[in-house]
Amino acid sequence: MNTKKFHLSGEVALLIVLLINSLGVDLMSKSGFGISTISSVPLIFSTAFPVFSFGTWNYMFQTMLVLTLMVLKRSFCPGYLFSFVVGIGFGKMIDVHNAWLLALPDTLPLNIIYFSSGFLLMCFGICLANNCMLPIIPTDIFPRDLSAILKKNYKTIKTSFDLCCLTTTVILSLTILHRFYGIGIGTIFCAFLTGKTVSVIQRFIGSHVEFYRLTVKEHLIPQKSVRHA
Repeated sequence: MNTKKFHLSGEVALLIVLLINSLGVDLMSKSGFGISTISSVPLIFSTAFPVFSFGTWNYMFQTMLVLTLMVLKRSFCPGYLFSFVVGIGFGKMIDVHNAWLLALPDTLPLNIIYFSSGFLLMCFGICLANNCMLPIIPTDIFPRDLSAILKKNYKTIKTSFDLCCLTTTVILSLTILHRFYGIGIGTIFCAFLTGKTVSVIQRFIGSHVEFYRLTVKEHLIPQKSVRHA
């Protein structure tokens, strides 16, 4: 049975990604249960070296990821240049959301809502990013393109990447701050379940949403190389 799909332009999807992914990161940080595994690395640096904001450290971390991809591909990828701009926008939005979230109250029930909402926003944003057919936030590009390079399914690569970030955060936290910081039950939750959750949401989006480019007349099927099975 064919169902009519909702049509969404890649440009609008990317804008949504910038808004909700940054909000998701800040909501999880606000909850106190531990930040997302990817964002935990720049969080450690922003705490140890506050000369740069959390958002700026995010951008620098994302730059390193893109450079790593180009080394693995052994080629310069012009499409990644715009991802640097997207990364800057993502970092700035983190600082914007963080400013107004400080005014929200801190209670256990609310913190659970903050974390749950942030996690789901982040996973939904990752799915939109993987399908928008535009250069995206480097932290989303990395597992997506690495899965294509290694010819492995996205869920496996994403989970492995998150676990590597978690391990790196633990090491940096103990060596630089001499204590655990930014790591909680929520961080471990994200490390093991983000990839699986993204795959579930991706199947839903794939069945109900068709993405297209505003600058391209034809509707396109995005990211065939990304294996979500």
